[in-house]
Amino acid sequence: MNIRSLTRGDGVVIGAAVLLFIASFLRLYDTYLNQNAWDGLGTGLGVYMGGVIGAALVVVQRCLPQPRKVAGLELGTVGSAFTVLVAWILFWTLVDSTAAGSGLVLGFIAALVLAGAAIATPLVPALQAALVPAPKPVAPHPYGAQPQDGYGYPGAPGAPQPSYGGQPQPGASFGGQPQPGQPTPAAAPAGGAQPAPAFSPFWFAVPAPRPLFAEDSAPTPMAELNPGVWYLAVEQRGQGLLTEMQDGRRGVLRDTSNIQRG
Repeated sequence: MNIRSLTRGDGVVIGAAVLLFIASFLRLYDTYLNQNAWDGLGTGLGVYMGGVIGAALVVVQRCLPQPRKVAGLELGTVGSAFTVLVAWILFWTLVDSTAAGSGLVLGFIAALVLAGAAIATPLVPALQAALVPAPKPVAPHPYGAQPQDGYGYPGAPGAPQPSYGGQPQPGASFGGQPQPGQPTPAAAPAGGAQPAPAFSPFWFAVPAPRPLFAEDSAPTPMAELNPGVWYLAVEQRGQGLLTEMQDGRRGVLRDTSNIQRG
């Protein structure tokens, strides 16, 4: 399970579920009987906990790497249906009551927020932002600084470093002649063609929201890259980039114009 895949809408769902659970222990009605939802299993388990279970299904579905289904329906769909049903029951219970207590009022508000967040999260872009922001990539070190751990940046471990004012590198020559004991450089390929440089992974950000497509070239985007977030380009795919997101998923960014390299 990957909690980095949780969104702001999932955070609202979790908060509303906690509030609904607390409301189940408060008084249902303002009468001399100090009753809460747990004085009747149908209300406590069937209604209040039904909403909490629905919220758990929505969040679990978001954390799983692959969608899970129950009777042909995804867990998130089943959980959303639970939350809507709980809000519907508590609404009519509140309307029918003449002495609604804090547990009933607070429970209805929590259930309404819970159902609204579960349904609106896939539809509202503001609720789809990451709940736990991804760590920012390490910035390229300044000139002359020691190389930092990582790859894709200048000065990464294993990258050849130039020598200024020091000893010549192996194979270096003075006046164009190789030094004694040094191997003669290999001849260039016929026709003067040079081998294509190897791709080096790098961090980048997009200037505007851009779709990310699956590696199987499906026409429908699998996700969307947002400005202000760093993504890792791991491979060149034609004119596009094979991109790794914060939650570990990979897809192809086809529009690479005006991207900002890290």
